[in-house]
Amino acid sequence: MVKHIVSFKLSGSDSVRREVALRFKEALEALPAQIDVLQSIEVGINENPAECWDVVLTALVPTMADVELYARHPAHVAAAALLAGHKADRACVDYAID
Repeated sequence: MVKHIVSFKLSGSDSVRREVALRFKEALEALPAQIDVLQSIEVGINENPAECWDVVLTALVPTMADVELYARHPAHVAAAALLAGHKADRACVDYAID
């Protein structure tokens, strides 16, 4: 199995970033029903004002190749498009788990 962890830093006012994050979270949480290789996904919105990253997702897929299938799936592409104009930065780590 592969754990795919991505953090996003959004741009805009606090209220805009929160609104974008909530819509993004909702779209991502619908993906396991739409993408066969996506075993699970957890999405968190930062609640600590001392930190600068806004959203983190942790997804689980069977193989590293499935990370690419997930990324290219039209439902995922549509969810990612919700960040258009608001994504200031992105960090990602993919690693195998037993």
